[in-house]
Amino acid sequence: MAEVTLQEVTKETLWSVMTLEVAEDQGHLVAPNSMSIAEAYFEPKAWFRAICADEAPVGFLMLFDDPDAPRYYLWRMMLAEGQQRKGYGTRALELLVEYVRSRPNATEIIVGAIPGEGSPQAFYERFGFVPTGEVKGGEVQLKLEL
Repeated sequence: MAEVTLQEVTKETLWSVMTLEVAEDQGHLVAPNSMSIAEAYFEPKAWFRAICADEAPVGFLMLFDDPDAPRYYLWRMMLAEGQQRKGYGTRALELLVEYVRSRPNATEIIVGAIPGEGSPQAFYERFGFVPTGEVKGGEVQLKLEL
């Protein structure tokens, strides 16, 4: 498997990250990376990274990183079409969990998943996230205790 890293989005990698897309039938499950990056620039607590395999961007994730709160929110995560089911997502989550564990007060990570065909909910559950019983904005809420 390729070496997976979480790397800052730079002016050199911006275009390649923004143009990554999920499969057409998954488009309703996650916002485009360009929208996420734009949102991040107006939210001081957004922490976002390109998911890279052997230095090449294959996905994107964004965290709501509030060091004063025990809950961290995985705001966005996507792997491009053709890059899924290769272990990249699992490794990216492992790296994200390492990062969050290094943050002050962190006790859990929350993520939302739109239910239905192609939903990433099963992926998160295999990783160890459990449903909280809450639904917000049409998304099933899941949490991972740290």
